[in-house]
Amino acid sequence: MAKEKKQPRPKAEAPKGFRDYFGAEVAERNEMLATIAGVYSRYGFDPLETSAVETLEALGKYLPDVDRPHAGVFAWQEEEGGDWLALRYDMTAPLARVAAQFRNDLPNPYRRYTMGPVWRNEKPGPGRFRQFYQCDADTVGAASVAADAEICAMLADTLEAVGIPRGDYIVRVNNRKVLNGVLEVAGLAGDDKEEARGIVLRAIDKLDKFGADGVRLLLGKGRLDESGDFTEGAGLSDEQADVIMAFMDARRTDGPATVARLSQLVAGSAIGADGVAELEQIADLLAAQGYGPDRIIIDPSVVRGLGYYTGPVYEAELTFEITDEKGRPRQFGSVAGGGRYDDLVKRFTGQEVPATGVSIGVDRLLAALRAKGRIGGTMEGPVVVTVMDRDRMADYQSMASELRAAGIRAEVYLGNPKNFGNQLKYADKRQSPVAIIQGSDEAARGVVQIKDLVLGAKLAEEATLEEWKSQPAQTEVSRSDLVAEVRAILDRHA
Repeated sequence: MAKEKKQPRPKAEAPKGFRDYFGAEVAERNEMLATIAGVYSRYGFDPLETSAVETLEALGKYLPDVDRPHAGVFAWQEEEGGDWLALRYDMTAPLARVAAQFRNDLPNPYRRYTMGPVWRNEKPGPGRFRQFYQCDADTVGAASVAADAEICAMLADTLEAVGIPRGDYIVRVNNRKVLNGVLEVAGLAGDDKEEARGIVLRAIDKLDKFGADGVRLLLGKGRLDESGDFTEGAGLSDEQADVIMAFMDARRTDGPATVARLSQLVAGSAIGADGVAELEQIADLLAAQGYGPDRIIIDPSVVRGLGYYTGPVYEAELTFEITDEKGRPRQFGSVAGGGRYDDLVKRFTGQEVPATGVSIGVDRLLAALRAKGRIGGTMEGPVVVTVMDRDRMADYQSMASELRAAGIRAEVYLGNPKNFGNQLKYADKRQSPVAIIQGSDEAARGVVQIKDLVLGAKLAEEATLEEWKSQPAQTEVSRSDLVAEVRAILDRHA
């Protein structure tokens, strides 16, 4: 009888493009989400939580890569002949479905914010994952560009609230109508030019990555990168490419000058003129609220890759330098973006429903703060109550309970208590600030030993013998003073 083949053990590793998050990373993200939610709430937005799964039909085909419709999402069919379902690739498409489904119950305009993970079935790379967090705010039902100006102002306020000071970021604003006007002037209007327009949009969106020369190649025959991969271009003539490149170079020293230049470039295009007028109105509204060019600017190079934008688009960029994995200085880049999408809800209702919103890439924003040393990437562990006598576990649990009741994180050591040194090693690994020690002798005298682990570590590294003696890291206090003494130590290190 043939020997049954042994099944190999599964690999203990996350799928490619996914990762796990531990302790400080989760705590820092939660704190950031709470801060962002606070700003959104002050602006009058209400929370909404939608399903992570939508029908593929409801999500639509709006990811940037038009050559692979639906290939950018994780999708599956429920059963043969049944609906196709997919994990959401952003938070906006689900909102459009909600706005249509509950249109008779929701206020109009409807202002909502939401936060959570989204999934994209794209090629992963350094710092690029298939699952990432977004934090969105949208206004559905407001046609006025005052809603767009408000989103831009709120985005600037949010960045400052989470720890990005003025001068380290800029919110850049453009309008898809202006770009559509430029495309019309360049001879790219009409359904038969849809594929070329898509390539042009993606080319403009890669200005920061490839530079003007690289974009010019993508507007023409195509671009060959360093690895030998060739990207097909839009096939524009030199004259057509000149029009697009002039649009990308239209930014001037101030908003009015930029608007004047854009007016020249879209001369003869009605939709382009509408877009320029909207940009001018947004600039006026922001200036009236005190949001000057140190925070928000008009910038024609902003395109945004998603295909559903119909009007103003905006992007928040961090302007400070960081060092990449090869030690080279570079700017951190975009951490948020959004725009107006007046046709998205119309897919469900048949009626145009104006909408605008912004999405913050929370993971990128956290990475930026870590790169600047503005968050530490560590978190303080709980107070650890050590176990000296197995038969006195109830006493130790009582100590931990008292500390928790006072709002102090605390736990009892639940491993093998035989080796006391291992308990202190555990507390160190947990980054605990304090360890509580009480053997039978201390219990009989009604006292506890409190070990200040933060001070102990500092003294071990820096202190002389005299300093060690004058600042003992371990003290004995009355059992009744346990909570007060631990609180005092935590306050000293706060």
